[in-house]
Amino acid sequence: MDFKDYYSILGVKPDADLKTIKKTYHQLAKKYHPDVNPGDKKAEEKFKEVTEAYQAISDPENRKKYDELRQTYQQWQQQGGRGNFDWQPWQTEPGTGGYTRTMSPEEFADIFGDYGSMDDITGGFSDFFSTIFGMGREAGQTNMHRRGTQLARAGRDTEARLTVTLEESYQGTTRIIQLGDKKIEAKIPKGVRNGSKIRLSGQGMPGSGGGPSGDLYLTINVQADPRFIQENNDLTMEVPVDFYTAIFGGELRIKTLSGEILLKIPPMSQSGKKFRLKGRGMPKLEQPQVHGDLYTQIKIVLPNDLSETELNTLKQLAERRKHQQ
Repeated sequence: MDFKDYYSILGVKPDADLKTIKKTYHQLAKKYHPDVNPGDKKAEEKFKEVTEAYQAISDPENRKKYDELRQTYQQWQQQGGRGNFDWQPWQTEPGTGGYTRTMSPEEFADIFGDYGSMDDITGGFSDFFSTIFGMGREAGQTNMHRRGTQLARAGRDTEARLTVTLEESYQGTTRIIQLGDKKIEAKIPKGVRNGSKIRLSGQGMPGSGGGPSGDLYLTINVQADPRFIQENNDLTMEVPVDFYTAIFGGELRIKTLSGEILLKIPPMSQSGKKFRLKGRGMPKLEQPQVHGDLYTQIKIVLPNDLSETELNTLKQLAERRKHQQ
């Protein structure tokens, strides 16, 4: 029989408090839950292993006994580990009540949904656990057949991430999400922001005993668009303007999220000047008919194909201004 270091299995320190042990166990159990890893036998074994470790060290009496055994076993190893370790002082006969369950079946179902029952898991615990705490495989299997009528329980809520473009956030969109063997149509509303959560009722894990399914929560990631800077519902975009248009004024055709528009540039517009286009920004999530504003910021771009005549004319104008100053 092999010794099991339950603290290493959970990845906690031997002096960890119950709150830390419980939190760590819940994280690991959800990570390796069979519903999250369908058909993965290694994940299922890991799920049972961390559950066994939690059952051993989350109960004060079990933990005290285990800590004494662990200390004695480590001392035996440090002394060379000669011969066979004497397990006799630590053994508990099956059925004598040495094992104390630290979670009720109801609590287990609330955390882990419809993955059998606590007896299904404890029936698969190691010989080490069975020997020390008196809960053998046979006892676990017997209890499993004694469950009787299963209570109706709601399924577990699940989470997923979904990435959309800024344009999809502006227009709203529909996506098909594949979760296991199930395809779900998710409607993404207008104005959804980065980090927003969308609840899809009844699309989580199925319930047990006729209970309702849980919900699916989608966390939205809105991709950055190189054309725009977003601040709340307002957008800012940079508009390249040629040298002559900036001086004499004119019109530019620019592409916004709501379509192409004509932007009027007044004469003598300086680089960096902003123009506000009311209602051309992002829709508000709660009021999609209401939009923020779009700010266009001018960036003067010099032409790269000036003729020799144009360059000479500009040089003459520059010299004339220099003498006038």
